Amino acid sequence: VDSPLAVEATEIFQENRMECFAGEALDMVREGINPLAFPGLKLAITSDESREINFNETPKVIISASGMCEAGRIRHHLKHNLWRPECTILFVGYQAVGTLGRLIVDGIDEVKLFGESIQVRAEIKKLVGMSGHADKNGLIDWITGFEEKPKKVFIVHGEDSVCAGFAECLKIEYGQRTYAPYSGTVFDLISGKLEYEGMPVPVKKKAKSIASNVYARLLAAAQRLLNMIKGIDGMPNKDMAKFADQINSLCDKWEM
Repeated sequence: VDSPLAVEATEIFQENRMECFAGEALDMVREGINPLAFPGLKLAITSDESREINFNETPKVIISASGMCEAGRIRHHLKHNLWRPECTILFVGYQAVGTLGRLIVDGIDEVKLFGESIQVRAEIKKLVGMSGHADKNGLIDWITGFEEKPKKVFIVHGEDSVCAGFAECLKIEYGQRTYAPYSGTVFDLISGKLEYEGMPVPVKKKAKSIASNVYARLLAAAQRLLNMIKGIDGMPNKDMAKFADQINSLCDKWEM
């Protein structure tokens, strides 16, 4: 396990076994069996321990984060293993559009990591049905468990069609007042008024080709720029104005 946060979370479960487990897992705990520990399990804590993983040729399973490959130690492991045909990259969980994980799952041939172009030659697999989030029934149990019905339920996490469908389900079957806003929507919680409604941005699926892979790189670059913009809040106004001018100049150059 090579993820500082995952290691800390594992320790919390270890210290609270009786409260955190149920069913068969709890039965194992009562029998003195630790469901989270087994022979061969190693925890990489320090940066040196993380780096050592990729210089140790012993076959291994590396569990790392972030899940969508946007940051963290996983990017180093991808750099060292994506190009190796004998390796398998197994994605567990949803990969959002625009993330490195999604690009790899969709079949991109080459990615850039730490300024270096890496060929994708490893076997790419997905393990479906696994999630750290509650499923539909779990969410319904939670939202209907309030003694006082919420004034408004916002469905904001998921694909547009899924959000809209779940909002409709809660509205029709459970009498909840729901709203599945698009990105950019502004809603005043105090007044209960919709101030601005965002517009849907459809994602068109294209056939896999060299052109589509290049377009995927362009989308990834755009996402990187957006992440940079979100992270410079507090930068001097002069620098932000200069940055904005440079972006607008680039847009003017390529605008069609």
